[in-house]
Amino acid sequence: MDGAARSGEQLRDGPLGVSAAYEGGSGDIARGRELARDFLARLREAHGLPVSDRAMDVVQLVVSELLTNACKYAPGPSLVDLRLTGGGVEVSVWDSDPVLPVAEAPDPGRVGRHGLEIVLGLCRSLEVHREAVGKRTTAEVLLADDPHREAAGRRP
Repeated sequence: MDGAARSGEQLRDGPLGVSAAYEGGSGDIARGRELARDFLARLREAHGLPVSDRAMDVVQLVVSELLTNACKYAPGPSLVDLRLTGGGVEVSVWDSDPVLPVAEAPDPGRVGRHGLEIVLGLCRSLEVHREAVGKRTTAEVLLADDPHREAAGRRP
């Protein structure tokens, strides 16, 4: 992926996935969204896969939320992996903090700390695992919109 890696970042690119390492700086979140946008555009244009506009937005939002948590709560580097799965994209973020995140109960009066709730609500799945160092948070987003859900949401 041209342009996605910046100073201090390492990039791995393949036909079914892309990875980038970030240093924990203020621009990491925007660069993570750019990585996701470029990867999904390539899946759509070069591979002809049905990436809906909603999926494009949701994957970028999930990357943004997971990288925000990594930058905010984990000192040092983080790794972002995006991988094509059967009908979806797996977003995986590794960071150095071994503490597993917990979604808080909904509270409309709470300012901030809604990222995990958002990710849980938008993704097909969400898993968090401790690793030898730190943890890995993995979410899956469907590439195509669910026609059954869209039909159920329409009024006659």
